[in-house]
Amino acid sequence: MRHRRAGRKLGRTTSHRDALRRNIVVSLLRHERITTTLAKAKEFRGAAERLITLARDTQPGTRLHDYRRAISFLQDKIIAKKLFTDIAPRFAGRPGGYTRVVRLAKNRLGDNGPQAIWELTVQGAKEEAQAVAAAAEATPKEAADEKKSAKAGSGKKTKAVAAKA
Repeated sequence: MRHRRAGRKLGRTTSHRDALRRNIVVSLLRHERITTTLAKAKEFRGAAERLITLARDTQPGTRLHDYRRAISFLQDKIIAKKLFTDIAPRFAGRPGGYTRVVRLAKNRLGDNGPQAIWELTVQGAKEEAQAVAAAAEATPKEAADEKKSAKAGSGKKTKAVAAKA
């Protein structure tokens, strides 16, 4: 029995699990949204959240030490820099819960493994810009629809305009 044995083995040796943890967390921080298995996302969520907390709670006197701790885990200086300069400031006022695991409806083809999307909860500047652009595209269309309905409203009302009002 596995009483008091926390964590999942994921069918891998210890060194393979450690490498997988490092690689999947680096992928999450690089892309900010990845698709993986549900078990991997749930297992490695803690590692990603600890790194974000490390970068977020950095004090001026320990910044270099914390940066080196992040590099020792991530093994990627570019991602460590992104973590400290881009990702951590977004979560400055948030006391945890930096990532979200959303289960996908369809299982993976081949072995029917449950899939999930693992993402950072607060969107980056690029994603926010895309959301603003999408909203801006919707606004002119709505304005054109209102203009049409106002134009149609001067005469007889059609069924669609009457239903809207």
